[in-house]
Amino acid sequence: MEKADIGLIGLGVMGSNLALNIAEKGHRIAVFNRTAARTTAFAESAGALRDRIVPCETIEALAAAIRPPRPVIVMVQAGKAVDEQIALLRGVFSTGDIIIDAGNANFRDTVRRFSELEGSGLTFIGMGVSGGEEGARHGPSIMVGGTEESWRRVEPVLTAISAKYESEPCAAWLGTGGAGHFVKTIHNGIEYADMQMIAEIYGVLRDGLGMQPKEIGKVFGAWNRGRLNSYLIEITETVLAADDPKTGRPVVDIILDRAGQKGTGKWSVIEAQTLGIPATAIEAAVAARVLSSMKTEREAAEAAYGKLPAASFGDDKAAVLADLELALFAGKIAAYAQGFAVMKAASKEFEWGLPLPTIAKIWRAGCIIRSQFLGTIADAFEDGGTIDNLLMAPAFIGMMKEAHPSLRRIVARASEAGLPVPALASALAYFDSYRQARGTSNLIQAQRDFFGAHGFERIDAEGAHHGPWATA
Repeated sequence: MEKADIGLIGLGVMGSNLALNIAEKGHRIAVFNRTAARTTAFAESAGALRDRIVPCETIEALAAAIRPPRPVIVMVQAGKAVDEQIALLRGVFSTGDIIIDAGNANFRDTVRRFSELEGSGLTFIGMGVSGGEEGARHGPSIMVGGTEESWRRVEPVLTAISAKYESEPCAAWLGTGGAGHFVKTIHNGIEYADMQMIAEIYGVLRDGLGMQPKEIGKVFGAWNRGRLNSYLIEITETVLAADDPKTGRPVVDIILDRAGQKGTGKWSVIEAQTLGIPATAIEAAVAARVLSSMKTEREAAEAAYGKLPAASFGDDKAAVLADLELALFAGKIAAYAQGFAVMKAASKEFEWGLPLPTIAKIWRAGCIIRSQFLGTIADAFEDGGTIDNLLMAPAFIGMMKEAHPSLRRIVARASEAGLPVPALASALAYFDSYRQARGTSNLIQAQRDFFGAHGFERIDAEGAHHGPWATA
């Protein structure tokens, strides 16, 4: 029997779609699921792609079905299940074979797995995959971390199945070790911020302007044809236009306001803090999801404090809508700036050499945060060379000068009306702090020196100094 180009373990929704994508792109794939019946059912349901799928009932059969050096994608739940599959593969794999973890792994687990496989002869790849079920089936954005040699072995398959932007594959090798999974983590952090800001703008339209879902959806649809063109804005229009078949009401109105999360947003915040990089919009978005889960407490608090009177954003609806569009745009820029700043710091800390322009390019299609200005981000890092922050790229300076007054007005009005906009407000505070040449931390340094003798720097002399507090 003809050997497969690649293998895959885990035939859940994502694994199944990824396997079909690989087969559809002309590559023979061997598949294995710990439940043999699931493997058989998957192969039988593959239709015209059945001839390119090799169902395997055992891990030994899977290894035997793949052309050496054998790459196998592990698509199981992050954590313990991945370690279990690696242990099984170590028993049947040979020198040069490649284990690819394509789940939403914590990059520190990926680094550990590289270390544990050292000296075994096996190669490991930590691969971030973005795009959800649809992306896995028809073209995701793929972020690879590992040795360049292992990337070259799987590059033909991964570039073939990835999304394409103007014929360019949205898949790339980003560096050694945990680079791929780290970039995916930051991608998800930006995604959290982007979604939260969209929800905050929706809240202003609903509670501040009294608009109904379908009308709000049309606003997002109009914005999607301009500077805010992106996947998340596109699906927001679709979601707001949908009716619930059971009640006939807009679907969004019958959904409980309690958001879930799977950990990647939290990891992005932890890593930003560890690296000493402010990512305040992302932090606010993660905190907002946590607050949303506290439904009972929120209901009790509303009963205790009462509802604020209906918010008024003035009579000039067109002007408010224009401000909302620019406010969302400014917040989005700040969130991306924070995410790329975290990746820049991680690249230096872990000696990855992350190609920031390439990352922006492979996010232009397939992934959840794909948007029209990712090309501008790629250009900014290519043209700007050593810029530390997107906010200092000439193109973004121009955009923020235009947009930040609107962000300021919306945050102020929302605050007066009692409409929470935590991510937008955090984005504004970040921008204002970043562009303030002389801040207020001089007072904090004085306080620290007073109670802890931590010392401070002077504006007129070098070295560490102390204040006259002891004599006060």
